[in-house]
Amino acid sequence: MSRPHAIYPSLRDKIVVVTGGAEGIGAATVELFSLQGCQVIFLDIAGESAGDTIDRVVAHVKDSSGFAIKTPIFYFCDVSDLGKLQATATDILKHHDTVHVLVNNAAGAGSACRLRTEQVTPEAWDININGNLRHIFFLSQAFIPAMKKAGGGSIINLGSISWRIPAAGVSVYAACKAAIMGLTRTQSKEFGQFNIRINSVMPGAIATKRQREEVLTREYRAEVMRGQSLQRDLEPEEVAKVIVFLGSDEASAVTGSSYVVDGGWCSDP
Repeated sequence: MSRPHAIYPSLRDKIVVVTGGAEGIGAATVELFSLQGCQVIFLDIAGESAGDTIDRVVAHVKDSSGFAIKTPIFYFCDVSDLGKLQATATDILKHHDTVHVLVNNAAGAGSACRLRTEQVTPEAWDININGNLRHIFFLSQAFIPAMKKAGGGSIINLGSISWRIPAAGVSVYAACKAAIMGLTRTQSKEFGQFNIRINSVMPGAIATKRQREEVLTREYRAEVMRGQSLQRDLEPEEVAKVIVFLGSDEASAVTGSSYVVDGGWCSDP
């Protein structure tokens, strides 16, 4: 973590689960929660990258308060495989009393998601829904009972500004990301009585390693800069800092909200 960050004492020793935690925003989130003194558990299918993320965290030796840093726990799990996802959630709760913070970050934005409406087959539809929406609902469903029993918790769902720009050629992906905002708002109302806060974060064009390699062409970067107020690349840790804030008690009255982290590309609705 190259930039200074806030320290939230309320997060010390909390159990945090992050999906898609091996790379990009997810990896930055794993690292920053670990520096807060949390025990982070993360799910991904990128085993080699997961090892790199763990090594990067362990290399800090101590967290931001000077205590020995807790080694993140990695589960190899394809979140689009519902049976595997539910089994993983069961195993996590078998070894930990509860989950204090859940970050639903995993998403698929590859070629299977970048389809014009005419190109979308029923199979492509299912791939998009299962990789970008279904797992968020069912992993939250799996952990909410434990959060209720523990007296509360925080769920942060990662959306996207794709449906707000709006972006062309990603209709199903954008529909999933818009649905995340609706899910966040309705579930925040449903579970607020149990002190469970549910918020969403909508990143813009974040310069992750994969984005730099596969998406941020000269032409696309020019488009991004035309849209953004901030005339620079946005880094994954800048999104992670907002996620960590929402997981902390400093955001104790914040629920049902959506935070846009896009350098000023979208205005508030």
